[in-house]
Amino acid sequence: MPKARRAGHATHWTTFGTGPHPALGLHCSLSHSRSWAGIMRLLGNDVHLTAFDLPGHGQSDPWQGTGEIQAASTAIAADFLDRPTVIIGHSFGATVALRLAVEHPDLVRALILYEPVFFAVALADQPQIRAEHMAEMAEYDAGIASGDMARAAQGFLRVWGDGRRWDDLPAPVQAGLAAQMPLIEAAAPALYDDAGGMLARNALGRIAVPVLLIEGSTSPAIIPAINDGLATRLPRAARAVIAGAGHMGPMTHPQQVASEMRRFLDRLDA
Repeated sequence: MPKARRAGHATHWTTFGTGPHPALGLHCSLSHSRSWAGIMRLLGNDVHLTAFDLPGHGQSDPWQGTGEIQAASTAIAADFLDRPTVIIGHSFGATVALRLAVEHPDLVRALILYEPVFFAVALADQPQIRAEHMAEMAEYDAGIASGDMARAAQGFLRVWGDGRRWDDLPAPVQAGLAAQMPLIEAAAPALYDDAGGMLARNALGRIAVPVLLIEGSTSPAIIPAINDGLATRLPRAARAVIAGAGHMGPMTHPQQVASEMRRFLDRLDA
């Protein structure tokens, strides 16, 4: 698949499907563009998806730490688009999709967001949830503080992974995940402190396109709190819950997630 400079970053991308809906896919942290393969085996007749590897992920060039990673990812996403497009995002990628809709509304036809980890929304609306969230992230935080990236990765995956045990992962996979922990830290200003200013000046309230917010029924409690907050701010938001799924639902429950996406896309054509 191709690799070229997008918004100043050497970026690799993949394409899937032949459907009538042009779409852009934004994957979660620690993953890559091929993570959409399971969904697109089911949606290939509905969607023509371009998915790129975020900075520091997959076959895109490493993140150099210059600037703010959500802003850079948003600029890359915009560089792929020349018309209103359906934007499909997962986790950190879903927060990039939101920022794209705020900063480039002319390029967004609709948003499909699986568990956008925009923690600032939940912490602003439901501050009592902070203690539980910080307790969940304690092992990750301890690893970061001590410089033990393997410990940080293990703690991160315990909360946000697909249920596999750390000890069951091959050593090269463990090492790769540990090496990516600085990317998680790089995203924190956007996710916790709203570096993009999306909560300011009712920016989310100006997103006029239809939005589908999806979450798993077994995900951390902060996820429904985030989607509650987004649903109150986004004028045209709909919700869906995937029974039995967690944060990695697009990979672990592709059929159910794809079904919700298809229903939403069908309504766009109605």
